[in-house]
Amino acid sequence: MIIQSVNPSTGAINKEFETVSGAEAIKEAKAVAKECRKAFKKWRKLKVAERLEYIGKLAEVLRKNKSEYAQLITKEMGKPIKDSEHEIDRCVEICDYYISKAVEFLKDELVQTGNVTPSALAKSYITFEPLGVILAIKPWNYPFSQAFRTAIPAIAAGNTVVLRHSNVVPQCALAIEQTFVEAGFPENIFRSIITDYGSAAALIRSRQIAAVSFTGSTEAGAKVSAIAGKYVKKCVLELGGSDPFIVFKDADLNKACEAAVESRFKNAGQSCIASKRFIIVEEKLAEFERILIEKAQKYVVGDPASSNTQIGPLVREEQRKLIEEQVADALSKGARLLMGGKRIEGNGFFYMPTILSGIKPNMRVFKEEVFGPVATIIAAKTDSQAISIANKTDYGLGAIIWTSNPKRGEKLAKRLEVGLVSINGKVSADPTMPFGGVKKSGFGRELSHYGLKEFVNIKSVKVFGLETKPENK
Repeated sequence: MIIQSVNPSTGAINKEFETVSGAEAIKEAKAVAKECRKAFKKWRKLKVAERLEYIGKLAEVLRKNKSEYAQLITKEMGKPIKDSEHEIDRCVEICDYYISKAVEFLKDELVQTGNVTPSALAKSYITFEPLGVILAIKPWNYPFSQAFRTAIPAIAAGNTVVLRHSNVVPQCALAIEQTFVEAGFPENIFRSIITDYGSAAALIRSRQIAAVSFTGSTEAGAKVSAIAGKYVKKCVLELGGSDPFIVFKDADLNKACEAAVESRFKNAGQSCIASKRFIIVEEKLAEFERILIEKAQKYVVGDPASSNTQIGPLVREEQRKLIEEQVADALSKGARLLMGGKRIEGNGFFYMPTILSGIKPNMRVFKEEVFGPVATIIAAKTDSQAISIANKTDYGLGAIIWTSNPKRGEKLAKRLEVGLVSINGKVSADPTMPFGGVKKSGFGRELSHYGLKEFVNIKSVKVFGLETKPENK
C-alpha cells in the first residue's frame, strides 16, 4: 500500500510511504497499542507533577522547532505559513495551560455525604484515574493542534496515546511522534501509526484500546461511535459543523464583515468551526453584502509559503470538485453569485473566494457542510426567524452573534442549539473553555477541565472509621 504526501499548492508529491495493509496492518497496529498498554502501567504511577515535567520539555521542543513544523504543515496540507506558525503556538498554549492546571484538575475532591451515619463515615471523596490507551483518530486540517489537544490532557491524566492520523498528513504524524521523543518521554507514551483505514476499526475493537477520540466527518464519526458502542468503550466525537454567523440590525457592520471574512476564509474555509451560513436581517442585507465583498476582495490568494498569502489551496482535487458541485447546485436553484465561484487554473488545488446570496433550504450549501472558501448568505425577516434559520440544521458546533447589545446577545445565545457561541467575536478553540458540539456535530468535550476528565475514571470512594484526609496526587 502506497500513501502519498502531496503538496496542495503545486500538486507535486512530497514523499511516498509504503505500508502494509489488511491483516498485516492490523497486526502491526495492535502491536503498537500493546506496547503503549505496557507503558501505561508505569506512566499512570507517576505523580501528575512528574508527568507535567515531560510536557514542559515538549513545549520547549515545539518552541524551538516552530519554523520547521510550520513549514511542514504548509507543505503537506496547504495552510498559509502564518497560520501554520500560529497552529504551533496553539500547541504550546495547550501544553502551558495543562502544566499550570492539571494538578488542580486531578486533585481528589472531598465530598460531604449525608446518606450514612456521620460518626461511621470518616471521609468521602472523588478521585480521577486514567483509563489506559487512548486511540486518537485525527484529520488533516489542523494536523498538529488537533492531535495535541487530545494527547496533552490525556497524557497529563496518566493515559498513553496512539495517533492514527489522516493519511493526507503522514509527515506531520511522524513529526508529532518525534516531538515526544525529543522531549525525552518514556517509550510508547505517544505513538503515531501510518496505516489503512481498516486498522483503526480493528484497534477500536482491540482489548488494548480503552477509549477513542475522533475528529472528522459526521459519517465517519457515526461508524466510530457504532464500533465503540458495540464494545462498550468511551468515545468523544468532534464532527462537522455548519456554523451560523447571525447579524442583527443593530450590529456594527464594518466590524462584523471584518470578522466574517476571516471566519469564513481562514484555512481556505477548511475548518469545522468556520462560519458557513451568514444569516442577515433583511434591512441590513444589501449593506452587509457590499462591505463583505469589499473586504473579501482584499484577501490575497496564492502560494501558502509566502507570508503575504491569506488563502491557500484546498487540500486535494477531490475537495475542490466537491466545492464546485455544491456551488453549481446553488446557482442552478436561484442563488446569486456575488464573487468568485470558479477554480483558479494552474498548478495546485486553488479555488476563488466565493460569496453566494439568496440561499434557500433546498440547496446543498444550506443542508451540507461546505468545507471550502464559500460564504453563503441567507436573509431573515426578524430576529426570531434568524435564530430559527440558525437552528435549522443537523449540525450544532459553533455560532456567532453580532449585536450592539451584548446582554440581548446572551439571551439569544441561549436559544441556539450549539456547543459554542461567540458574541461580537470569532469562535475559536481556547484551552480554558470546553470545545465540542451537539446534534450531528458530535458529543463529549475537548480542552479545559471537562476535556481532561473525558478520559479518566471518575471514582467515588467512601472510607469508614478513619480520620485521615485523602492525599492529593
